[in-house]
Amino acid sequence: MKKAKRMNAFSASIFAELAAYRQQRRHLHDEWIDLSVGSPDLPPAPFVREAIARYAKEPNAYGYTLKGIREFQEAVAHYYRTAHGVALDPETDITYVIGSQDGLVHLPMVFADPGDIILLPDPGYPAYAAGVAMAEAEPYFLPLRKENGFLPDLAAIPEDVAKRAAILFLNFPGNPVPTLAPESFYRDVVAFAKRYDILVVSDFAYGELYYDGNKPVSFLSVPGAKDVGVEINSLSKSYNMAGCRIGYLCGNADVVRAFAEFKSNLDYGIFWPIQKAAADVLRHGADFCAESRTMYQARRDALVAGLTDIGWAVDRPPAGMFVWAKIPDGWTSLSFTKALIDQAGVVVTPGHAFGPSGEGYVRIALVQPEAVLRRAVEKLNESGLFKQLTADQPSRRWTR
Repeated sequence: MKKAKRMNAFSASIFAELAAYRQQRRHLHDEWIDLSVGSPDLPPAPFVREAIARYAKEPNAYGYTLKGIREFQEAVAHYYRTAHGVALDPETDITYVIGSQDGLVHLPMVFADPGDIILLPDPGYPAYAAGVAMAEAEPYFLPLRKENGFLPDLAAIPEDVAKRAAILFLNFPGNPVPTLAPESFYRDVVAFAKRYDILVVSDFAYGELYYDGNKPVSFLSVPGAKDVGVEINSLSKSYNMAGCRIGYLCGNADVVRAFAEFKSNLDYGIFWPIQKAAADVLRHGADFCAESRTMYQARRDALVAGLTDIGWAVDRPPAGMFVWAKIPDGWTSLSFTKALIDQAGVVVTPGHAFGPSGEGYVRIALVQPEAVLRRAVEKLNESGLFKQLTADQPSRRWTR
């Protein structure tokens, strides 16, 4: 049966590839530790689970919710006002998404024509490229390099590319690169977008996961941001509601309205009990987020300290749920990932899966308890791989 040509842009995910490779190597280890997929390992707050169960007992809970319930939109507005000092109109500035990936993949179909350019962070979340392919647009990758603080260099974008660009995707704190963007950068983004009439889409999925008191800046909190863009978020990471598939798009009212019109042709809303529970957690989940930050920070510290002790010095991320780690010379990110699987039974994600500039790195997800992360470090050390590599490069430590 003939497939559409656009399907040529899609292939099996790196996670499917890693799972298949691990299955082939399953005889090598009795104990496996998977630090590849960035999905929270803990449940939502008890009051969220209780709310879903309670609302699900309502006999009228099972109809279509269509454009979403007002209570959820009001809770999003409340959250932005209290957490970021941003005023949003619940009626015009907010709409639901079935998880942030729903918005990220579908937005280009609303705001880009075939042949338009979409500016993407490189490395970046693979859903961005999927959205580009769905819209039959052209990606232009913005390298995230250490010398630029892992921020895209807007001044390096050629004039002809900027004039053809329809959308700019940003993601801070990022996946896979867990860096933060200062307000000054976002001010430059607003000026750039206004100059070239570009829609800015800020993916803020990790906005509540930050460490050492370094709270991320919401793009919408910057003067002029609502004139040129929107912010998209989900409750998957911050509130451990990944399977609930609920999030929101907010900001520029014209963008929100157009996207909502598009969505009305795709689905019939999100299960009412999930929206009700999401509204509860957006209003009352600040303590839960604080506890999550404390837990993830402890995990980060345990992993970074352990890797440094065995000779793999990696940067301490200021936010997010990943460590973005430079690999030793002489390896590709995929070959090094496979070596970790073969010799240690530890699974990470090769950086090339996130874009051309991801080569030379691996992404390590903080999705296991501290004890398991420490055990992962032990397994890496026991494998002998690190001793071998240190012997090959005795004067070097693996740093960025």
